[in-house]
Amino acid sequence: MNDFIRIKRLPPYLFSVMDDLQQEVMATGAEVFDFGLGNPDQATAPHIVEALREAVLDTSLHRYAPSKGILPLREAISRWYDRRYQVQIDPEKETIVTIGSKEGLAHLALAVTGAGDTVLVPDPCYPVHHFGFVIADATVKHIPLLPNPDDFLVSLEKTLRTMNPKPKLLVLNFPTNPTTQCVDLPFFVRVIELAKEFGVWVLHDLAYAELVFDDYKAPSILQVPGAKDIAVESYTLSKTYNMAGWRVGFLSGNRTLIGALARMKSYLDYGSFGAVQVAAIAALEGPQDAVVEICKMYQHRRDVMCAGLQAAGWEVEIPKASMFLWLKIPKPFQQMGSLKFAQLLLREAHVRVSPGIGFGECGDGYIRISLVEDEPRMLRALENIKQFMQRAASGTLRS
Repeated sequence: MNDFIRIKRLPPYLFSVMDDLQQEVMATGAEVFDFGLGNPDQATAPHIVEALREAVLDTSLHRYAPSKGILPLREAISRWYDRRYQVQIDPEKETIVTIGSKEGLAHLALAVTGAGDTVLVPDPCYPVHHFGFVIADATVKHIPLLPNPDDFLVSLEKTLRTMNPKPKLLVLNFPTNPTTQCVDLPFFVRVIELAKEFGVWVLHDLAYAELVFDDYKAPSILQVPGAKDIAVESYTLSKTYNMAGWRVGFLSGNRTLIGALARMKSYLDYGSFGAVQVAAIAALEGPQDAVVEICKMYQHRRDVMCAGLQAAGWEVEIPKASMFLWLKIPKPFQQMGSLKFAQLLLREAHVRVSPGIGFGECGDGYIRISLVEDEPRMLRALENIKQFMQRAASGTLRS
């Protein structure tokens, strides 16, 4: 009884520890500022909502949708790649609609890897990039996500040359969650060269392509000539269009990998509700003013939060992309590790952050802040953090 082999390979979800503590703090009547989950706090654009409202009235969409997504959406995805990256995607064979990116990533792992396969994953990483393959019974080998992308490439090449047997697949995610690290197109050119040399599939998660600042433009790995020979790329509408709860995204690229995911999904689901897919078309092909405003909002929040943290005495590296800050734990607290520090910050400053250890061992000296509180609440949270830092400096913290 209770011999659930796959569940035994999954540790308790670390962020649930923070959930429990947050409830305890809130039970005291304290105002808690939640920068934990990367969950957009703004509404979806009205024209997308209106497209959904109209589509819901179309009773033909109340039936099962194709598991690989309706053709009009796959065609819209193809046009999006052409407009955005000048990349041609066959809507029939080279793209598939997913129920958000997380589902697609996990089911791709299940479709193409299993016991005896090894997958290379950066550390730190978004949890599904690791645990999707753990669930698939594959072996995961981590490559430290070094601050300099060139150093990461050196480490990757060394790993590929020395590993025996060779890994089956490499996972990448730029701009990166949680570290916010960015790369330029030559980085992907080298990745594709190495992957082809060693016969490794590549999975790239492009979730934060549009949340970019200071004139930075995030490249697609599919821009590299010949990348579709070995690579697929995941995208989600969750962050770009404030559609996290709508659960719609897509994977595009190599036909073999897309075909494997399509076969797996044909056994497991019937895809997103058809009306949501129609609304996704409106998102990709309608006015993009909301995307510009969303990006400006996150940049403003980034600037406010970074300035406030610096004023409080916290060293901050200002990110060029994503909806996160990735911060080293202040020196007086570094020995306690990220989980205990995050718990202390929640108890003492009523500010919730994500402990870096939740993203991998290399993340334990850091915490992640999600920019999902509005400016007035950010300012109140920053005042709490400032007072917390002052109490720490004077030795008057209660904990």
